Formats: sequence, C-alpha cells, structure tokens
Amino acid sequence: MSHPFPFTALLGTALVCATATAGLAQNKPTATPKATTAASNKQAALLVNDAKINALIQKMTLEEKVSMLHANSAFAAGGIKRLGIPEIMTSDGPHGVRPEQGRDWKGVKNANDAGTYMPTNNTLASTWNPALGYAYGSVLGSEANFRGKDIILGPGINIIRTPLNGRNFEYLSEDPFLISKMVVGYIKGVQDQGVAASVKHFAANNQEAHRNDVDVTMSERALREIYLPGFKAAVQQGGAYTLMGSYNKFRGTWATENAYLMNDILKGEWGFKGLVISDWGSVHDTQKALRNGTDLEMGTDLALMYKSVDQSAATASTAPTAVRSLYDQFFLADAALEAIKKDPKLVPLLDDKVRRILRVMYATNMLDGAKRQPGTYNTKEHQATALKVAEEGIVLLKNEAGFLPLKKTVKTIAVIGANADRENAMGGGSAQVKAKYEITPLQGLKNALGNTATITYSPGYKIARDQKADPQLIAQAIATAKAADVVVYVGGSTHGYDYSKWSDNAYDAEGVDKPDMNMPFGQDELVQAVVKANSNTVVVLLGGGPIDVSAWVGQTKALVEAWYPGMEGGNAIAHVLFGDVNPSGKLPFTFPVKLEDSPALKLGEYPSTPGDPLKQTYKDDIFVGYRYFDTYKVAPQFAFGHGLSYTTFEYGKLSVKPGTQSATVTLTVRNTGKTAGAEVVQAYVKDPQARVKRPEKELKAFEKVFLKPGEAKTVTLQLPAESFQYYDEATKQFVLEPGQFEVLVGSSSRDIRQTSNFKL
Repeated sequence: MSHPFPFTALLGTALVCATATAGLAQNKPTATPKATTAASNKQAALLVNDAKINALIQKMTLEEKVSMLHANSAFAAGGIKRLGIPEIMTSDGPHGVRPEQGRDWKGVKNANDAGTYMPTNNTLASTWNPALGYAYGSVLGSEANFRGKDIILGPGINIIRTPLNGRNFEYLSEDPFLISKMVVGYIKGVQDQGVAASVKHFAANNQEAHRNDVDVTMSERALREIYLPGFKAAVQQGGAYTLMGSYNKFRGTWATENAYLMNDILKGEWGFKGLVISDWGSVHDTQKALRNGTDLEMGTDLALMYKSVDQSAATASTAPTAVRSLYDQFFLADAALEAIKKDPKLVPLLDDKVRRILRVMYATNMLDGAKRQPGTYNTKEHQATALKVAEEGIVLLKNEAGFLPLKKTVKTIAVIGANADRENAMGGGSAQVKAKYEITPLQGLKNALGNTATITYSPGYKIARDQKADPQLIAQAIATAKAADVVVYVGGSTHGYDYSKWSDNAYDAEGVDKPDMNMPFGQDELVQAVVKANSNTVVVLLGGGPIDVSAWVGQTKALVEAWYPGMEGGNAIAHVLFGDVNPSGKLPFTFPVKLEDSPALKLGEYPSTPGDPLKQTYKDDIFVGYRYFDTYKVAPQFAFGHGLSYTTFEYGKLSVKPGTQSATVTLTVRNTGKTAGAEVVQAYVKDPQARVKRPEKELKAFEKVFLKPGEAKTVTLQLPAESFQYYDEATKQFVLEPGQFEVLVGSSSRDIRQTSNFKL
C-alpha cells in the first residue's frame, strides 16, 4: 500500500482472519484480502521524494505539466529546462539495448551502440533459474546506463497462449507462476543499476495478428489466474517503476485507456505508484487517456515520425516549429491542454501523471543533481553472463541411447542448415540488438574443435519467400552428410529483419504471427533426407517456440532446442553438444504434436472470432498450455518442464508438512550418474474436489539444484496459501477451499516422481 499501515487496515486484517477461521470451521472457501499489505508492496521506494515532487509541480505552468505527458521525439519525452528537468530517454531492450534510432528514427552514424546481445527471454525462462534473471537484468541496466537510457522497454511477460505468436521469443512462459519467479529478478537487476524497467504489454496482448485492433474478451477467472499474476508480481515483488500498455482492446476498451485494468486493478488494487507508458501509438482518445491511467504517450502517428525533420533538436522547446507541431498533435499534448483548460477538475489527474513521471525520474537519478551510475558496456563479464544464460537455457529434448554428448575425437562433422551460419541479433522488430559480435553455431563448433576435426558446411535450404525445398541444396546436403562421421543439423525458425520486410521470412517477429507450426523453407524434407543419409544426426532448433517435428523426430537420435541464444550462442551450443556443459534447461511451454492440439485453437478462438476478425474470445479460459494438455489427456510432443540431462537424478521420499493454509514440501534429490549436473525440481498442486473445475495440476514451486556425481541435497519448497487458491467470480476474490490437496513433485508436468496427499 502507498500510505502508512493504519488502524483501519489492521482492523481489516483482523476481520479477514476471523472470516478465514469461520470458513475453515464450516468447510467453506476462505477469501484473501483485496488490498495488499505494505510488507508485500515494493512500490514504497517510489514515494520517498513525493514532498519534493509536489513542490516542483507547484512551480510548473499548466503548459509545462502537459509537455511532460507526451513524446517529443521517437524515444524521448518531457523535459522542462527552466526547472532543471531533463528529457526522459527510453530504449527498446528486452534482451539488449537497441541500436540508436536517433531523434528522427533513422539512426545515428558512428554511435557506440554495438553491445551485449543476450539470449532472448524464452531462453532465460528455460533456465528456470531466478538468479540468472537478476544477472541478466543487471547486464541490461548497466549497458542502458552507459548509453544514457533511463527506461528499458522490457521485459515482455505476456502469456504464451498460442505457438504462432510472432513475439513469443520476447516472452517467458505459458505459466504465470514461472513468469512471476523469473520476472522479479530481471526487474531488480535492471533497477538496481538505476534504470527503470518497463514491463509489457499490459494486458492480454497474446498475439501479433490484429494486435492494433483486436478486442480481447476472457472470463474474470482467466484474467486473474492466468494473464495478470506476472504483472502483479512485477509490481508488488519486483517493484517495477513502469509498465507499458498494450495495443489491443480489452472488453471493448483500448487497453492503454482501460479504466478497469489501469485504475481499478493496477493503480488501485495493486497499489502501483509508478508510470504507465503507452505502447507506440496505442493511445486513441484524449479524455479516456487522461481519466483512465495513461501517464506518458509515446509514438502516436509513427508514419509522421518516419518523415520527421527532427534530426538534431535537443528538446521539444528548441525543436523546429514543424516538429513541435507534430508532437503537439498527440492526444496528451495540445488536445489535453485544451481539455484541462475547459475542465479544471482534470488538474488533479494531470498532477498525478506528472508526479508519477517525476517519481521515476528521481528513482533513476535524473533530478536534484544526482549522478547516473556510470554503467559498463559489452564487458567480458557481460559476455560471460550471456554465455551462462544460453548454456543453462538450452534444452535437450531427445537423446536416444546416449548419443550425446559427442566425442571430441570425432574426425569429420557435417554442419547442415542455413541457421548454422546465420546471425539473429538484428531480427525480430523492436527487439533487435546491434551485437558487438555473434558466435553462430557453425563458428561455435569450430571454436570447440579447433584443427582436431574436419568440419564441412552445407546450408541445405535457402531463407526466402519461396517456401519450397530446393532439390539442388538438398542433394548437396546429402553428399555432405554421407561423407561425415556425425551430422549437426541446425535449423528451425528465423527472425524477420526490418520493418519494411516484416512479411518476408518472418517466423519470429513483431507485428506478424507465424502462418503455421511447420518447419519453414522445406526443412522437413531436408531433415528426413539428411537422417536417411547419416543416422548419426543431432538436430538443433533455433526459434521462438514450438515447431512441429512429428514428421522426423522418431528418426533422429538427438534433438536440442537452443532458441535464439545470443551473442555467445554458438559457443553455448558446442559446449552442450560436446559435454563441456551438462544441459539443464527445461521447457517453459508445451510443444504440441500438431498445431490443432493447441488449446487456443482446440478450445478457444485464434486469431479471432469466426466471422469477426476484430474480436477474440479466450474460450480456452484457464486451460492454457499444460493445464489443457494434462487436464484433457492430450499427449504433447514435449511436456511443459521437460528437459533431459547427461546424468540421472533420484527423487527421495516426499514429506509434506501442512499448515492452516500452507504447506512445506521436503525431499532429497541425488545425482546418481557420473556427471555433474542440475535438476529443476518442480512442485505441482492438485485440488481433486473443488467446487469449480480446476486444472489437473498447477506449478506452484520449483528449485534448480546443482549436484556433483553421487551428491544429494535436501530441497525444501514453500507452498503459501496462494498455491491452493482459485479465483471465485461470485465473490470477486481468490479463495482457498478447505479439504484434500495433492502435491506432485517431478522433473516435468508429465514426469512426476513423488506425490503426497494432505488436508488444509
């Protein structure tokens, strides 16, 4: 909460406790309080300078206040020179600070903007290691500081609802609990560097198709249980300074101007005291933006921005008249000024927006002569973090008869696939990063083997709009495969590269969704031909999400998912393939066998309601990802949480100590193999007799355990009351229904090793 913990709050807590006790006695669901306590709300840090901020606001003219609410260039906003308030500088950067775009969006020549290209966010999620989330965020925050950026426009945490979303590579998971655990470290890592994180896109932005106009409808239960928990954790546990509104509508109203999302939930229930930034061009109405939560409008009328003559102005106040008129056309510019002059009752809303902006400016050392943390750029330490995240994020999906790791005594290796020699840093849309360097998989293999083996390369397919397999390239690949001892096939998806060519070859890119879940560019035919030519083949996939591998997965000996693994990705892949690193990544989302198995298509509607392309109803409700596959007994290709190792782990007897509304889970995990490795111990909760339909199981705790050969460790997992609750739409709150529960602990949602029943 934003204010000191008052007597009325204590009284409210007492009433909640009394209600909970009564509920247990009568075996009725017990509710959690809607308001959050001061102890759980990490937003308090933003309030420490409010007295100074209020005094500063008193010095501003009405025109100066309004000038704080909108962009004055592509990525800059605000600034009042008279009062010593600088512009606030933003930059895209969910996995690396974006190249300099310049005040005219055309770039800056000779800019020192080639930095650390981190693995994409789905790779980070695959580590299941929250500590790496902090390290990852620290790299981004430090490099943003070095570049003079105040806000990083990331992380992206929208639920991965459909395999086809072109932006899945920027997101974390299909599971809200995993998202919540990973995002907190990321945010703290960024903000401990004195840079604000901007968590996006709030809310229900789960597809790129029709993202600018689709109207999303879902049940309140789905909203609360699936689509909001990550954002809530970002605010209350991570202490995020800013959130970005999304493009889509939600229940009929644009999300960025949605009173229910922004005022009632975000700023009301969750006590968010920071800044709401619009996505670029997501504001549509001056009055709604003023009244319903938008604090800073960015990017409206991008088409004009592209043609802007704003190439050298330092601030809006010194910009050419033509440029000032462009930005004055924003909904929160001249139109807002006129609206407030006509209705002075809007002034408190205006002041609140300015106050939120200034809070973030104080938090990022922009005011009162505070010094920006110096930051560092593309250091050896940052590169090492990129390598570590890639190594822990790579997932070993299949390893028949211990085919991997490969022996370094191998004499000839055929590397096949266009992705083996392709750089990815500048792909994907606004997430593009100018990397200082990028180790491709082909180069990584060469680095690993030096001159001890002969490595031959054949692309096998061409990345082009023509999706047909190329017989000549396939023939060359077959010949290359036959002449080698081992084949490393590197394929999968690819990014779209620039805004003008989003429709060209874009399988993981902002603004477009993938057409299907198939391997593009005729790769299915190619892989089958290569495996037939040489059975000693390992397939390495790059991409942002699930790929249909059913045509050939049974024929290959090993399958590795490497995502988009960043600037050190090629080295990380080689380290895993040759056993220098024991793979420990786990899937953060389910791989369906076929696209039609995806719940968004099976139960729901995607990409829109039939007959109405501008509406999207989430009929899959809470049954997203493994919740659907496990509840409805649909076999996945690879389960949520799945990931193999070069060693084996034994799970000891499970002990559960239940409390009144919580439980503590304890067990011993032992490395029973000959190789050091890490296992992600996953705890799922099942409610077998709930009054509402609940999923078969839900992830509620996990821990990544690093073990030497023969070593055992005791793992203790806490399951608080929230682990057992569901959202009750009748009472509009989360409730815990007393009774029998089951804890299932294992290596994936489909590999459960130990179970225990108990009562709460």
